[in-house]
Formats: sequence, structure tokens, C-alpha cells
Amino acid sequence: MNKIRAGIIGCGGIANGKHLPAMKQTGEFDIIAFCDLIPEKAQKAASEYGAEGAKVFTDYKELLKEDLDAVYVCTPNRSHSFITVDALNAGKHVMCEKPMAINYKEAALMIEAANKTGKLLTIGYQNRYRQDSIYLKKECEEGALGEVYFARAKAIRRRAVPTWGVFLNEYEQGGGPLIDIGTHALDLTLWMMDNYRPKYAVGTVYHKLNSEKEPGNAWGAWDPSKFTVEDSAFGFIVMENGATIMLESSWALNSLDVREAQTELCGTKAGADMIDGLRINGVKHDKQYVLKPSLASGGVDFYAGESVDPPVLEQLTFIKAIRGEGKLTVLPEQAATVTRILDAIYESAKTGKPVYFD
Repeated sequence: MNKIRAGIIGCGGIANGKHLPAMKQTGEFDIIAFCDLIPEKAQKAASEYGAEGAKVFTDYKELLKEDLDAVYVCTPNRSHSFITVDALNAGKHVMCEKPMAINYKEAALMIEAANKTGKLLTIGYQNRYRQDSIYLKKECEEGALGEVYFARAKAIRRRAVPTWGVFLNEYEQGGGPLIDIGTHALDLTLWMMDNYRPKYAVGTVYHKLNSEKEPGNAWGAWDPSKFTVEDSAFGFIVMENGATIMLESSWALNSLDVREAQTELCGTKAGADMIDGLRINGVKHDKQYVLKPSLASGGVDFYAGESVDPPVLEQLTFIKAIRGEGKLTVLPEQAATVTRILDAIYESAKTGKPVYFD
């Protein structure tokens, strides 16, 4: 079967750290076009991951003129929507990095373009492809937890502020840890609950540590003058069915309870968390129990006899959907709801009032 002809727009950290190595590992891609505003970045990525004769661009619209099956949007958050819309309208399937867009209005435009063109659109929430996530999702689908009416979405770092790229730039990113890592925790939680109907949200956002000059940061000191996004953000979300979600996100919280891209679920039959591996708790024969499934094999069975890491499974899932052999795991409508809730938390933090959804 012919390989997927792909183009990469944005040749920075997420492209080189996740997508390109995983795409190469599948052996199913010919990556023939690379685009970045800094030509040296595109050239470097092309030399390492490109097919023979791969082209380099600084204008993504020129890349979209190439004969491509799929385009990867790995740019700062501000440009996710308009690049994705242009790629869909150019007849390409799109894998867009998370968050889907810088706000819900732009996410809706992306869905509209996907529906109009009939092309696939998915978002890079790779934590859904972890072994613990897949196991817990099956438990939820089988009703093992019953009705999940309370959940925590956790994305807490102690002192691990990303100081490279544009992570600290509010204009380019739209926010800090909430939109960067909180988005993963919220996505996992909504997916497990299979609940995408929020009623209202309350949020608080903090800039308490931005000005520190000796922060003890894992990636070195940041420039306080350039740290324009929040260092922490928290949300309280009530769903239409009455379920409650508490979202915690921080790059630099003075806490030892450090957990990232995790969910904790409390249902009428059982509960689950990811505090010490995946743990499922409940009551059986009038006795409390804790179940810890063994997930130590290191991968996910995707093809018989193969063990696949989450970023690779993400790519294989996209490939199968493009070829009409499977379905997407991350639907754009789901990712848009994540963005909509993040919008509401930021808005609530500004106004001091709950934000109600239509």
C-alpha cells in the first residue's frame, strides 16, 4: 500500500520531539514538505526525516500546493485555526497539535471546514493512547465505574516552566499551563466520562511566581519581563447532568503532589485514579478493594505481536483513518469542547463570575 504523503508546518519542539520520530518509526510516511518561518529549522527537519527530494518552505500556503495526503500543524496556538482551515480547503487531512485552537470560536471554524471538505481533522491528544488510559476507557465503556459524577483533572508541576519557544508569550499561545498541560488532563477526563455537555464553569488564574529571578526551575530561570501567561490556573466545571470536574493546572506550584495528564474518576459503582499507576477502587462482597492492573509490558497491542508507544499509536490510528480502515480516536468536536471550557475558565477568572454555556 502506498505511503502517506505528508507535510509538516512548524518544525519546532513538538514536531521534532513527538510527531516526526513517531512518523518515521511507523515506516508508513513519505514526509515530502517542511515549513517553518525559520528556514534553518525546516531544512534541519527535512535532512533528518524527509523523503528523497523533500522540499523546504517558509510560507505554509506554498507547502499546501504540494501533492499531499496529510498536513501536520505544529505551530504556536495562535495560528492553529487558520492554517488548519486552509489545509482542509486545500484537500488535505489534518493532524493539528493541541490545543485545537486559541479559542472556541476558531475551533468551530475548523470543524466547519472539515465538515465542508469531508477531510479528516484530529487533534494531538496523545495521552489517550497510553496503556493506562486505554484500559480505563474500556472500564468506563463497560460501565465498571457506573455513573461518574465527580472527577479531578490534574496537571501540576512543581517548578518546570518551559522557557524555550513561545510558551511564555500570551499573544502566541493564548495562555500558560491551563492551555498547555491542563488541556491534556481535561481531555482525558471528558473522554473517560464521555460527557461533552458543560453547564457552567468558574475559574481562577494566578501570576504569583512570574517575577521570580531565582526560581529553581527545571529548565533554568525565565525572563520575568517575557512571562506574560499565568503560572497556575484552576477550574470548577459543572456538567448538564450535574457531574462536577475540578481542573488543576500549574507549571510552578509549591506542591509535592506533582502529577501531569492524569484523571481521577468517582462513580456510583467504583472509582479510579492514576496516582500510583492505574488504580480502580470499589466494594465487592461488602469489602473494599483496590485493583491495580499490570500494565508493565511497555506498549499497546496494535498489530498482532507488536508493542506500540503512544505517539506511534497516535500516528497509526491516523493512518488507518485516512485509508478508511479505522476511525479517529480524537474527534474535533471533542477537542473543541475542551477549548470551550478553557475559554470559560479564563473568562471567569477575568470577570470573577461563573460562565454559563448555551
